[in-house]
Amino acid sequence: MTGTLARPPDAGLQRERRGWYFYDWATSVFSTSVVTVFLAPYLTEIAEAAADESGNVYPLGIGVPPGSFFTYVLSFSTLIQVVFLPIMGAIADRTQRKRQMLGIFAYIGAIATMGLFFVADDRYMLGAGLFVLANVAYGSSIVIYYSFLPEIAAPDERDDVSSRGWAFGYLGSGLLLALNLALFLNAEALGVSDGTAVRLCLLSAGGWWAIFAVVTLTRLRTHQPRQGRERGAKVLTAGFRQLGHTFRDMRKYPKTLLFLGAFLLYNDGIQTAAAVAGQYGERELGLERSVLISAILLVQFVAFGGAVLMGRIARVYGAKRTVLGSLGVWVGVLVMAYFLSEGQALQFYLLGIVLGLVLGGSQALSRSLFSQLIPAGKEAEYFSFYEVSDRGTSWLGPFLFGLTFQLTDSYRYAIISLVILFVLGALVLSFVPVRQAITEAGNTPPAKV
Repeated sequence: MTGTLARPPDAGLQRERRGWYFYDWATSVFSTSVVTVFLAPYLTEIAEAAADESGNVYPLGIGVPPGSFFTYVLSFSTLIQVVFLPIMGAIADRTQRKRQMLGIFAYIGAIATMGLFFVADDRYMLGAGLFVLANVAYGSSIVIYYSFLPEIAAPDERDDVSSRGWAFGYLGSGLLLALNLALFLNAEALGVSDGTAVRLCLLSAGGWWAIFAVVTLTRLRTHQPRQGRERGAKVLTAGFRQLGHTFRDMRKYPKTLLFLGAFLLYNDGIQTAAAVAGQYGERELGLERSVLISAILLVQFVAFGGAVLMGRIARVYGAKRTVLGSLGVWVGVLVMAYFLSEGQALQFYLLGIVLGLVLGGSQALSRSLFSQLIPAGKEAEYFSFYEVSDRGTSWLGPFLFGLTFQLTDSYRYAIISLVILFVLGALVLSFVPVRQAITEAGNTPPAKV
C-alpha cells in the first residue's frame, strides 16, 4: 500500500528526500526567471524585429501580431501537455522507470532552456520551438517528480515533506532571480546589451536546472515493481491501454475527482492573482518597475518561510483545514489589493508579504493532500491529471479578470472578481470527505486530515 512508511526515516530515506527537495530547487527557476520575468517581453521584442510592414509575424503561415505571439506559444505548449502528460504518466507507472524518465525530461527541458541563449535578431520561431520543448519537458518531469511523494513519505509525514520541497523551490528561484536581476539591471555598467543580459539569464536558468537535477537523479530510488514487461514500441501501446483502464477506474473514486474539481477552481485563482499582480501594480497603482521587480523577489523569499509555516500548521489542524484557511487569506489578499492606494509602494510590499505567506503553502499542501487520494501504483497517472487541471484550465482566471476589466474599465473590479474562484473552490473542497476518500483509494489516512 502506498505511503505506509511507519518507521522513522533511515539515513537512506532522508538522503532520498533531500534529493527530492532539490528538484523543486532546480526547476522553480524555469517558472520564475524564464516564464514569469524574462522570456515573454524578450520574445515579443524578437517577434517585433521580424514583423513585416503590416506589423505581423507569420508562424506556420498565420499572421499574428507580435504582442500576442508569446501567449499563443504558451497556449500551444499547454495544449500539448494536456494530451501528452496522461499518456506519459501511464507509461511511467507501467514501466516504473520513473527515475530514468525524470532524467530524460529534465535534461531535454534544461538543454532547450539553455538553447534560448541563441534566440536573437529575428529568430522568433527558434525561441518558440525551444520554449514549447522546454515547457512540455518541464511539465512531464514535474508529473514524475510529484509521483515520488507517496513513495518517500508516510501519510503523517507527507504535508511536511511536500511543504519543505516547495519552500526549497522558492528559495532556489529567489536566489537565481536575484542574481539575474542584478545582471540585467547593471547590464550597461557591465558592458553588455539588455538583449545579451536576458539571453545570459535564460542560459543560467537552464544551467541551474541541469546542474541541480543531478542531485535528485542520483538519490531517488525505484520503490515499486514494474507492471508490465513490454519493450520498445510496445511500451507506448501498453501505456495507452493502461490509461484507458485508469479512465474507467477513476469513476470508482468520485471523492478524488471532487477534490480535483476544487483544486481546478482555487488553483486557477492562485495562478491568476500571482500572474496579474505586476500588471495591477503598474497599471492601476502606478508603481515603478523597480518596485514591481523587488516585490517579486520579496514574495519568493517570504513564500519559502510561508510554505514551511503552513506545513507545521497542517501537523496540528490537518491539510484540508489549513488549505481552507489559506483560501480565506487569499480572499483577504484580494480585498486588500482592491483598497490599495495609488503610488503607495509600502502597501504593495505588505500585500506581497501576506501573499507570499500563503502562496507556496496552499500549493504544497494541495499536492500532499492529493497524493493521499491516489490508488497505489497509479501515482504518475493521477498526478498527470493533477498537472493538467493546473495547466489545462489556466484560461479561466485570466478570462474572468480580462472580462471584468472590459466591462468595468477598472483593474480594481477585475482583481476583486477573482474572489469567485477562491470561494467556489473552498466551497467544493469543504464537501470533500477527505478521510473517507483516502480509505476508498486504498491508503492509510494520516492522524490529521
